[in-house]
Amino acid sequence: MPFSDSTFDGAYSMNVSMNIADKGALFREIHRVLRPGSWLALSEVAKGSNGDVRYPTPWAVSASASFLVTPDETQSELEKVGFKVVSFRDATDDVVEFGRKSRALVEQGEKPQHRAVQLIHGDLAAEAMKNTATGVAEGRIIPIEVICRKAT
Repeated sequence: MPFSDSTFDGAYSMNVSMNIADKGALFREIHRVLRPGSWLALSEVAKGSNGDVRYPTPWAVSASASFLVTPDETQSELEKVGFKVVSFRDATDDVVEFGRKSRALVEQGEKPQHRAVQLIHGDLAAEAMKNTATGVAEGRIIPIEVICRKAT
Protein backbone atom coordinates (compact mmCIF):
# COMPACT_ATOMS: atom_id res chain seq x y z
CA MET A 1 0.00 0.00 0.00
CA PRO A 2 1.28 3.49 -0.73
CA PHE A 3 1.38 4.54 2.94
CA SER A 4 4.17 4.90 5.47
CA ASP A 5 4.56 2.50 8.37
CA SER A 6 2.36 3.22 11.41
CA THR A 7 0.10 5.69 9.60
CA PHE A 8 -3.42 4.65 10.69
CA ASP A 9 -5.27 4.17 13.97
CA GLY A 10 -7.53 1.45 12.59
CA ALA A 11 -8.69 -0.42 9.52
CA TYR A 12 -11.90 -2.08 8.39
CA SER A 13 -12.32 -4.67 5.67
CA MET A 14 -15.74 -5.76 4.46
CA ASN A 15 -16.02 -8.49 1.84
CA VAL A 16 -12.49 -8.02 0.51
CA SER A 17 -10.29 -10.93 1.56
CA MET A 18 -12.23 -13.52 -0.40
CA ASN A 19 -10.83 -11.89 -3.55
CA ILE A 20 -7.22 -11.86 -2.32
CA ALA A 21 -5.18 -14.99 -2.97
CA ASP A 22 -2.29 -14.09 -0.66
CA LYS A 23 -4.03 -13.26 2.61
CA GLY A 24 -0.72 -13.21 4.45
CA ALA A 25 0.47 -10.34 2.23
CA LEU A 26 -2.83 -8.49 2.72
CA PHE A 27 -2.69 -8.82 6.51
CA ARG A 28 1.05 -7.96 6.62
CA GLU A 29 0.44 -4.73 4.73
CA ILE A 30 -2.48 -3.78 6.96
CA HIS A 31 -0.37 -4.58 10.02
CA ARG A 32 2.51 -2.48 8.65
CA VAL A 33 0.43 0.67 8.13
CA LEU A 34 -1.29 0.48 11.53
CA ARG A 35 0.12 2.19 14.60
CA PRO A 36 0.86 0.02 17.66
CA GLY A 37 -2.34 -0.68 19.57
CA SER A 38 -4.53 -0.05 16.51
CA TRP A 39 -7.47 -2.24 15.63
CA LEU A 40 -8.48 -4.17 12.53
CA ALA A 41 -12.11 -5.15 12.00
CA LEU A 42 -13.06 -7.71 9.35
CA SER A 43 -16.49 -8.68 8.10
CA GLU A 44 -15.78 -11.36 5.54
CA VAL A 45 -16.91 -14.64 4.04
CA ALA A 46 -15.03 -17.82 4.88
CA LYS A 47 -15.03 -21.32 3.45
CA GLY A 48 -17.33 -23.77 5.19
CA SER A 49 -16.74 -27.49 5.55
CA ASN A 50 -19.82 -28.76 3.71
CA GLY A 51 -18.68 -28.71 0.10
CA ASP A 52 -17.72 -26.32 -2.64
CA VAL A 53 -19.34 -22.94 -3.15
CA ARG A 54 -21.70 -22.61 -6.11
CA TYR A 55 -20.97 -19.71 -8.45
CA PRO A 56 -21.70 -17.00 -9.34
CA THR A 57 -21.60 -15.21 -5.98
CA PRO A 58 -21.56 -11.48 -5.25
CA TRP A 59 -17.74 -11.58 -4.97
CA ALA A 60 -16.87 -13.90 -7.88
CA VAL A 61 -18.41 -15.19 -11.07
CA SER A 62 -16.37 -18.41 -10.84
CA ALA A 63 -14.07 -20.27 -8.46
CA SER A 64 -11.03 -18.91 -10.32
CA ALA A 65 -11.69 -15.44 -8.84
CA SER A 66 -12.58 -16.63 -5.34
CA PHE A 67 -10.01 -17.30 -2.64
CA LEU A 68 -12.00 -18.44 0.38
CA VAL A 69 -10.19 -19.94 3.34
CA THR A 70 -11.62 -21.44 6.50
CA PRO A 71 -12.23 -19.37 9.63
CA ASP A 72 -9.29 -21.16 11.30
CA GLU A 73 -6.98 -20.29 8.40
CA THR A 74 -8.10 -16.65 8.60
CA GLN A 75 -7.32 -16.49 12.32
CA SER A 76 -3.99 -18.24 11.83
CA GLU A 77 -2.91 -15.80 9.08
CA LEU A 78 -3.85 -12.81 11.24
CA GLU A 79 -1.88 -14.14 14.20
CA LYS A 80 1.10 -15.07 11.99
CA VAL A 81 1.58 -11.44 10.97
CA GLY A 82 1.33 -10.19 14.56
CA PHE A 83 -2.32 -9.41 15.22
CA LYS A 84 -3.90 -10.40 18.54
CA VAL A 85 -7.41 -11.68 17.79
CA VAL A 86 -9.77 -10.15 20.35
CA SER A 87 -13.05 -11.46 18.95
CA PHE A 88 -13.82 -14.01 16.24
CA ARG A 89 -17.47 -14.64 15.52
CA ASP A 90 -19.48 -16.84 13.17
CA ALA A 91 -22.23 -14.46 11.97
CA THR A 92 -24.32 -17.11 10.20
CA ASP A 93 -27.41 -16.61 12.38
CA ASP A 94 -27.37 -12.85 11.76
CA VAL A 95 -26.98 -13.31 7.99
CA VAL A 96 -29.84 -15.84 7.87
CA GLU A 97 -32.08 -13.46 9.83
CA PHE A 98 -31.16 -10.53 7.58
CA GLY A 99 -32.07 -12.64 4.53
CA ARG A 100 -35.40 -13.61 6.09
CA LYS A 101 -36.26 -9.96 6.78
CA SER A 102 -35.19 -8.90 3.29
CA ARG A 103 -37.35 -11.58 1.65
CA ALA A 104 -40.32 -10.55 3.80
CA LEU A 105 -39.93 -6.93 2.70
CA VAL A 106 -39.84 -7.94 -0.97
CA GLU A 107 -42.92 -10.13 -0.52
CA GLN A 108 -44.72 -7.08 0.91
CA GLY A 109 -43.76 -5.04 -2.15
CA GLU A 110 -40.94 -3.14 -0.42
CA LYS A 111 -37.37 -2.72 -1.60
CA PRO A 112 -34.85 -5.09 -0.02
CA GLN A 113 -32.58 -3.66 2.68
CA HIS A 114 -29.42 -4.37 0.71
CA ARG A 115 -29.48 -3.61 -3.01
CA ALA A 116 -25.80 -3.26 -3.90
CA VAL A 117 -25.62 -6.74 -5.44
CA GLN A 118 -28.56 -5.96 -7.74
CA LEU A 119 -27.05 -2.62 -8.74
CA ILE A 120 -23.58 -4.05 -9.39
CA HIS A 121 -24.42 -7.41 -10.97
CA GLY A 122 -27.68 -6.74 -12.80
CA ASP A 123 -29.08 -9.92 -14.35
CA LEU A 124 -26.56 -12.10 -12.48
CA ALA A 125 -27.65 -10.78 -9.07
CA ALA A 126 -30.56 -13.16 -8.41
CA GLU A 127 -28.43 -16.27 -9.02
CA ALA A 128 -25.49 -14.84 -7.03
CA MET A 129 -27.73 -14.04 -4.06
CA LYS A 130 -29.40 -17.45 -4.22
CA ASN A 131 -26.03 -19.23 -4.32
CA THR A 132 -24.86 -17.21 -1.32
CA ALA A 133 -28.00 -17.85 0.71
CA THR A 134 -27.90 -21.56 -0.12
CA GLY A 135 -24.17 -21.68 0.64
CA VAL A 136 -24.71 -20.16 4.08
CA ALA A 137 -27.69 -22.44 4.81
CA GLU A 138 -25.69 -25.53 3.76
CA GLY A 139 -22.49 -24.56 5.60
CA ARG A 140 -20.48 -24.08 2.41
CA ILE A 141 -20.03 -20.39 3.29
CA ILE A 142 -19.47 -18.95 6.77
CA PRO A 143 -19.84 -15.22 7.35
CA ILE A 144 -17.30 -14.12 9.96
CA GLU A 145 -16.66 -11.00 11.99
CA VAL A 146 -13.21 -10.45 13.48
CA ILE A 147 -11.75 -7.79 15.73
CA CYS A 148 -8.00 -7.79 16.32
CA ARG A 149 -5.28 -5.44 17.52
CA LYS A 150 -1.72 -4.72 16.62
CA ALA A 151 0.52 -5.14 19.67
CA THR A 152 1.59 -1.97 21.50
